Amino acid sequence: MGSNAKQTKYIIVSGGVISGIGKGIIASSTGLLLKTLGLNVTSIKIDPYLNIDAGTLSPLDHGEVFVLDDGGEVDLDLGNYERYLSVKLTRDNNITTGKIYREVIDKERRGDYLGKTVQVVPHITNAIQDWVERVGNVSTSEDGRAPDVCIVELGGTVGDIESAPFIEAMRQFQFRVGHDNFCLIHVSLVPVVGAVGEQKTKPTQASVRDLRGLGLSPDILACRSAIPFEEGIREKLSMFCQVSPKQVFSVHDCESLYHVPILLRQQGIIDVLTERLKLNELKLSPEVRSEGESLWVQWSEFARRRARDLDVVNIAVVGKYTYLTDSYISVVKALEHAGLNVNRKVKISWVEASDLEELSMHKDPLKYHEAWQHMCAADGILVPGGFGERGVEGKVLASKWAREHNTPYLGICLGMQVAVIDFARNVCGMTNAHSTEFREACEHPVVVFMPEIDRTTMGGTMRLGSRPTKFQDTEFARNSKAKKLYGGVEEVHERHRHRYEVNPEVVKELESKGLKFVGRDAETGERMEILELENHPYFVGAQYHPEYLTRPLNPSPVFLGLLLAASGQLDTYLSGGEIAKDVDTKLKM
Repeated sequence: MGSNAKQTKYIIVSGGVISGIGKGIIASSTGLLLKTLGLNVTSIKIDPYLNIDAGTLSPLDHGEVFVLDDGGEVDLDLGNYERYLSVKLTRDNNITTGKIYREVIDKERRGDYLGKTVQVVPHITNAIQDWVERVGNVSTSEDGRAPDVCIVELGGTVGDIESAPFIEAMRQFQFRVGHDNFCLIHVSLVPVVGAVGEQKTKPTQASVRDLRGLGLSPDILACRSAIPFEEGIREKLSMFCQVSPKQVFSVHDCESLYHVPILLRQQGIIDVLTERLKLNELKLSPEVRSEGESLWVQWSEFARRRARDLDVVNIAVVGKYTYLTDSYISVVKALEHAGLNVNRKVKISWVEASDLEELSMHKDPLKYHEAWQHMCAADGILVPGGFGERGVEGKVLASKWAREHNTPYLGICLGMQVAVIDFARNVCGMTNAHSTEFREACEHPVVVFMPEIDRTTMGGTMRLGSRPTKFQDTEFARNSKAKKLYGGVEEVHERHRHRYEVNPEVVKELESKGLKFVGRDAETGERMEILELENHPYFVGAQYHPEYLTRPLNPSPVFLGLLLAASGQLDTYLSGGEIAKDVDTKLKM
């Protein structure tokens, strides 16, 4: 069993100088290090925008929309937390200004405030504190243990107007929970400027001064920089920011993000946190401590493998937001995790789907030929999910190429649907096959609108969250690559985010020509969830988003299959050969 402490410890992670400085990775890395001590860790992300959730935000504006088990559409940082901490979060673990104001206004309309004037202080700030304290005590681990520590990432930058109520709430919160249960990590920038590359501390000094002026004093400074601290920089920051030198950490560029926990541990962050939060007072069993030590051994080996010179596997990712790779961050991580678990380094060739289309050949021949060169050189092809018509025909062509040239293929959500469109057109003779999402009155609607969804309201109306998929009881499905990759189980739970699905009326004809739907929804059997093509090295489609459940030490099975097939190891793995022993380093939580 874990600790019996009644009070959860809170670690707040704030950011200064610039946005996008890496608060999420530092928060995740800190949480991971605490887990290596045997502590149970949960996390909360605060986003100061007015949206209720991230569901209606463009990936180009805010990066990927991450989907949780309960259907919550949240910031991509919650994906980092789940991957690093092996937890399952809920929509309540993502706080937005919109959620807080909606809660307070709903209370005001009900008369909960008994006629008082409703103000930012104390009503909004109290609502924030209540939310953090409530969610910080909810278990997110598989074993159901109550959290020992809650990491709270405060989005935005200190000084932003939007962040002000949250900063004030945290100022008050430190007194609510007590000094020994509250620690503030401030992430700042130490830029390298000039011809000689001198590190400058003034931006961090100014950021800490702003923070202190708002009533919060950092306990730890995590300083982002291109290079390690030069001589005297740590001491200078200590002097002007009023923290001990041992509480100033250099978070410089390293070989990979998986090395950040190692970097922080080497500089002694565990000792600082243990002393500051009195973690030694928490009573943990030898079994729990042993699990933590085992986690660190596995993580260190995983990071070491990332730094090694491994054989390269080239995967072409065909999408429509390829010039902002944060739009596909979970896909990138899933490929990375699968690659490292089969001892391969993944090289992603980003292909803009519209560049594959015939129109591009006339409009921009150079881009057209470059895109097709990437396709020809790829060891495997992945078409991720997406919304909107732009690039759909290019994605259909990508599926066709993989099908006809025996190139390993994984289609996710829309990527599965375009595989169905290609197969219907070019194998089943349905020349005008399409999705009603893009051609409402098409002659052969092979992908159709989900009937129970509201067409007019955009937010939260899709098929969202974790749903069961059942493998079919047919000879092909029982022996399918997909089922074997999932360990031979009868049912899997994966996360969904879509409005359209394969038309059940065309399934029989598609299957008669070799496109088998080996997995269907467990509730009705009418929704096609996993497809697999006969007589192909690896051609798999998933209506759900398997990338949301990838973990560094436990990769997504269908991504693992793509990497195994692309590196010529799939048959060996499925037959239980040597590679299976090499791959099987899954984390037991």
